Amino acid sequence: MKDPNPRIRRALISLSDKTGLDDLAHALAEWNVELISTGGTAAKLKGAGFAVRDVSDVTGFPEIMDGRVKTLHPTIHGGLLGVRGNEEHVAAAEKHKIAAIDLLVVNLYPFEATLASGASFDDCVENIDIGGPAMIRAAAKNHASVTVIVDRADYTPLLADMRANHGKTTPEFRKRMAAKAYARTAAYDGAISNWLGAVADGPGGDASAFSPTFTTQYKKALDMRYGENPHQSAAFYVAGNPEPGTVASAKQLLGKELSYNNVGDSEAALECVKAFTEKPACVIVKHANPCGVAEADSPLAAYDRAYRTDPESAFGGIIAFNRKLDGATAAAIVERQFVEVILAPSVTDEARDAVSAKKNVRLLVTGAWPEVAPPRRDARTIAGGLLVQDADLALYDRLDVVTKRRPSASEMADLLFAWKVAKFVKSNAIVYAKDGATIGIGAGQMSRVNSSRIAAIKAEMAGLDIKGSAVASDAFFPFADGLLAAAEAGATAIIQPGGSMRDDEVIRAADEAGLAMVLTGMRHFRH
Repeated sequence: MKDPNPRIRRALISLSDKTGLDDLAHALAEWNVELISTGGTAAKLKGAGFAVRDVSDVTGFPEIMDGRVKTLHPTIHGGLLGVRGNEEHVAAAEKHKIAAIDLLVVNLYPFEATLASGASFDDCVENIDIGGPAMIRAAAKNHASVTVIVDRADYTPLLADMRANHGKTTPEFRKRMAAKAYARTAAYDGAISNWLGAVADGPGGDASAFSPTFTTQYKKALDMRYGENPHQSAAFYVAGNPEPGTVASAKQLLGKELSYNNVGDSEAALECVKAFTEKPACVIVKHANPCGVAEADSPLAAYDRAYRTDPESAFGGIIAFNRKLDGATAAAIVERQFVEVILAPSVTDEARDAVSAKKNVRLLVTGAWPEVAPPRRDARTIAGGLLVQDADLALYDRLDVVTKRRPSASEMADLLFAWKVAKFVKSNAIVYAKDGATIGIGAGQMSRVNSSRIAAIKAEMAGLDIKGSAVASDAFFPFADGLLAAAEAGATAIIQPGGSMRDDEVIRAADEAGLAMVLTGMRHFRH
């Protein structure tokens, strides 16, 4: 323990996920590193022909209690915590025959994966690691002397650092690995705390309840040039295992780095286009609001119809597709308009070539997304706090026709189309649609009547006719005036949640105007 920066001579390896273990062990053997290991890791190393000492041989104490107690021993923790060059530590180690451990390679029991699999309460408890986090924290605290690795992605950087430094690691590398180690144990403990707190507080032990504490952790994916405005600093963080088919898991193929606003708008466009499954669909978003949405028989036709909803707002927008982006569609976009980001589950080579002609356009490939979105929670910060809610993944509770006139088949199709779009428009939201395309969208107004008027004005400016269209309102009409404004604009069918104290009055107004109206029983406020 005398050298404050020794060559790595002794390593303790204890892994739940043993991917890459053989290659790591081979490389360490070339440096004549003594290997100490536990349980299944030791068995795998021995089976591969490596010389390895069991932890029980080092501690002089057997693994007991189904392996729960094996590394929790002064010989192990003294080897990890002893500071090289500290006379008192060196003397204590010599007195108690504690050999230094220079490298710790640990990944933890798969608690998160066990929980996600729907395992029983007892199985989840058994997959809570105790010895692993204790060792990780000890080694990370003593990073001046010990290298700690908690991610197999760091095996290659570890070996590269050792090769460059004659079997040693640099203080800078050890410090980075220590920070990563503490981040891992924090995330691990947070996952356990969230789950156990929810189970303890939830009715009947319901793990989907909201825990008394909420802990989460994200990894920085990108430092951004600035935030919403140039005077604000910003960074983009993603979850450790982001959902497939999301902006967080998307791969950027072309263009300059994403901006803060690009990410938020891309999320809005992608989540909206994922609501459409039966036909190719296109969503154009500007400032987090859809300004044009359409379905058609091809991505190109869908884009063309979506663009016609609001060509002015489409300028500098974000465009998302639910089908593979082809060359003709990509070429039409970059030739017609300025676009910040294009997203699609996949792209053809021709599409990539077409987009590359505009060097600053970002092209993102999201990959496929699940047909049914997995449950998740959304969070929003406030000063000194956090608002957390279940994500709004449902569409409606019911479809009740409450007027004397029933919607025709084509009107019902347009009502459902408009309803899907309205879910992703900022409140108060009004969406006119016809033949599978938006005609006018009113968003973010304090008055629902004004949203109706603005949507109609936008349709008129784009040269689109609202007559015979369907209209969706994200929340109920508190008075008949908003409904009448839509009727005066030319809508013939309305879909809304219902639930107002004046529903009867609104229904009577719809009947008097000859409208068909459907209630969904589900509101979709989006603030």
